[in-house]
Amino acid sequence: MANEGKLVAFLAPEHADEVLAAMRTHEYGAEAMVIGQCVEAHPGMVVTKTALGGTRVVDVPIGEQLPRIC
Repeated sequence: MANEGKLVAFLAPEHADEVLAAMRTHEYGAEAMVIGQCVEAHPGMVVTKTALGGTRVVDVPIGEQLPRIC
């Protein structure tokens, strides 16, 4: 899915604090944060926590995901 100016990094959890600290030293990484984790409990799925504390599977976007042409 197109999203200009964003970075998603997958790394071992034991390196998260070090990588976040380094990213936050740069103006464009000042708001860097961990947004999720890969777990064995949900192979091949993206699961999110709901506002009420439950969980649900995040569906694949419908239709073509075409990048914006400026």
